Amino acid sequence: MKSIFKTLTLSLAAFALTASVQAGNITVKGSDTLVILAQKWAEVYMGKHPETKIQVTGGGSGVGFAALQNQTTDIADASRPIKAKEVEACVKTFGKRPREYKVAVDGLAVYVHNENAVKELSIEQLEGIFTGRTKNWKQVGGNDAPITVYSRENSSGTYEFFKEHVLKGKDFAASAQTMPGTAALLQAVAKDRNGIGYGGAAYGQGARALGVKKDADSKAIEPNEESVLNQTYPIWRYLYNYVNPALDKGEVAAYLNWIRSADGQKVVKDVGYYPLPEKLQEK
Repeated sequence: MKSIFKTLTLSLAAFALTASVQAGNITVKGSDTLVILAQKWAEVYMGKHPETKIQVTGGGSGVGFAALQNQTTDIADASRPIKAKEVEACVKTFGKRPREYKVAVDGLAVYVHNENAVKELSIEQLEGIFTGRTKNWKQVGGNDAPITVYSRENSSGTYEFFKEHVLKGKDFAASAQTMPGTAALLQAVAKDRNGIGYGGAAYGQGARALGVKKDADSKAIEPNEESVLNQTYPIWRYLYNYVNPALDKGEVAAYLNWIRSADGQKVVKDVGYYPLPEKLQEK
């Protein structure tokens, strides 16, 4: 009986998902880093394909993966790769590993107030600041003033990426002020002369991105298209779409292919991120 019920439930779920695809309604949920790009992609695509309706919401990469697992979104946006436990949850729900697509490249910038005297920091110095070991700007060549650390919420893929690649897995300072999204974080830093935060390259308006050194003896590299794409900027990453393979057909597949096409990648550049290397683009 349980087996019959499970089979019936899965069949109904598959029918509902197929109907959603055929209806031309696409839902996208996840990364706040990606949300402005995802909204622009949707706007441009719907302008070319008025029969298709695309709804985009943020909430963080973790929220997107949870929605993918719960089958309440067609596409999950993410600013980090999916975790093993998230893959396991999806396999448990719909029987397959989610399909991953790289959709853009980002230089994860470190932002300070425009009038901050500090122009560059090493990865080690950033680790000291964001873990709370370094508390005053004068310790890193700035003015004698306390450092205010701004961070993202822990459901954010940007938070997790920064913690892994810059803090080497250490916890953020207990005094760090948690912001609900990259836009809010940048607004806070732009108003705080002693503030420092991090976020995607497309969000830099109102604050200044620091040059980042791989180590104390390296040259400081500023995040821009050339330094990110040639990977000389130390904090670069791919941005991703994830989809249930059962949904990767019809209008959803057409949309995902368009995102990775020359037209979709032009939108990437227009928004302020960096297009995929040509070998990863759809021809």
